[in-house]
Amino acid sequence: MKPLDPRLVRTASAVRRHLAVTVACGLALTGLILLQAWLIARVIGGATDGLGLTDLGAVIAAVAVVALARAGLAYGAETAALRSAARVKSQLRRRLVRHVTTGPPDVAGRSAGELATLTTRGLDALDDYIARYLPQLVLAALVPLAVLVVVARADWISALVIGATLPLIPVFMALVGWHTQARTRRQWRLLNRLGGHFLDVVEGLPTLALFRRAKAEAALVRRVSDEHRRATMGTLRIAFLSAFVLEVLATLAVALVAVEVGLRLLYGELGLETALLVLILAPEAYLPLREVGARFHASMEGVAAAEQVFAVLETGSGARPSGTAQLPASRGVDVRVDGVRFRYPGREVPALDDVSLDVPAGRSVLVDGPSGSGKSTLLALLLRFLEPDAGEVRIDGRPLRDLDPDAWRARIAWVPQHPHLFDDTVAGNIRLGDPDAGDAAVERAARAAELHDVVAALPDGYATRLGERGARLSAGQRQRVALARAFLRDPDLVLLDEPTAHLDPDNAAKVRTAVARLLGGRTGIVVAHDAGWAEVVDDVVRLENGRTRSSPGVVRA
Repeated sequence: MKPLDPRLVRTASAVRRHLAVTVACGLALTGLILLQAWLIARVIGGATDGLGLTDLGAVIAAVAVVALARAGLAYGAETAALRSAARVKSQLRRRLVRHVTTGPPDVAGRSAGELATLTTRGLDALDDYIARYLPQLVLAALVPLAVLVVVARADWISALVIGATLPLIPVFMALVGWHTQARTRRQWRLLNRLGGHFLDVVEGLPTLALFRRAKAEAALVRRVSDEHRRATMGTLRIAFLSAFVLEVLATLAVALVAVEVGLRLLYGELGLETALLVLILAPEAYLPLREVGARFHASMEGVAAAEQVFAVLETGSGARPSGTAQLPASRGVDVRVDGVRFRYPGREVPALDDVSLDVPAGRSVLVDGPSGSGKSTLLALLLRFLEPDAGEVRIDGRPLRDLDPDAWRARIAWVPQHPHLFDDTVAGNIRLGDPDAGDAAVERAARAAELHDVVAALPDGYATRLGERGARLSAGQRQRVALARAFLRDPDLVLLDEPTAHLDPDNAAKVRTAVARLLGGRTGIVVAHDAGWAEVVDDVVRLENGRTRSSPGVVRA
């Protein structure tokens, strides 16, 4: 972990003011520590050397004044640090909320529950980092160096011992920190997932109760809670053990200084006042480093949350959020429907009556309209499940009836309203889009379809069996499996039939985000009632009673 994330300094102006105040307080506190050590050594040394009561009383009073000044400065610095932490959290929260509410629809693939957890519990964890870890980091940089300089002027042998043992503490801190960092980030991811999933479950509780899935979801919440508890206890164990290691190292180092000072004092090679000064300052040299180690573990959760905040803020600003994969898009195909008419056998009214539609290569169109207006029939004609009674469908200028049906369908990704999932693994279901795809390609497709985080929460990841019709997944998650198949297929034409019907708002937003990514550079036709699709596609066509309403540049009726 970096001692200070530069993005935090750039984003929150309160951090810059806090750092300036922290450095100033650190310098003042370092001076008071050195002055207090010298005065205490002077009091004890003067008492043994027969210093007068008047002079001794003045030195004792000076020690008391310095002690009070240290306490007051520490109290004032911590109060100012807590206020700075509150301002930093407020600034980050405002920026995060503004970005989520007014920014792009893709917020790094996170649900409303995850964002709520990040904005509340996550940013609250920055208190320890801003108010305690950063000030202690400044002291750890100033105090040991100042103590080493003062001790070197008084006794070079003791300075050599302190200088040789001081680096051991940062080395052990780094070793423990590398191990702790991964565990703390996992702990935060589990908390984030728990908060997001719990909110989703609460919002969908009536639907879960209706389909008798409430107990299954409660078991999933219990399992994620247990995982978070185990991760938290594991992190705490490491924190306690690392604190013990640092305390042992510091104690042994101080004991080594005390032994060599005591022996030289015994043989008259060192003055009492000098020996006292070295013995008082030696623990002060190690104390800030030990405190940094202790504060490090307490602040890691806040740092992990801040990294998640920056990942969200960077979404849509030219930086690709972590965990999101963009797959190469094809050039698309030119689709032209000219005066198509189709009537189902046994019906008097045609499903499509003189419909014309022009979708240039690489463009996308939303076909909306009431149920029974012929939208699904139009898709069936494009898939060559049906043949028109009159009119013609052309692909890149060639009649569709002249194309080999299997070769044509190989260029299409079709995502129906209720995609069928087999009793197979997640990877096996996705791999239907391309049976020869490798594991890396399957994962890239899942990331692009906003599915990877869902798969990561499953017991066996991509090897988890979904059950018949994908019983283990929700409707929105099953739809994203179908989208992952489409990404893996890398089609020229994308056809979607009511992809967000009956989905809750969060899942519908994730599906729209993935579809927008899928349509990039490809020709797409989306059939839907949802008006939210108008923001994803290039044009909108209205279909009523088998006829299209004109839209300039798109439809000719």
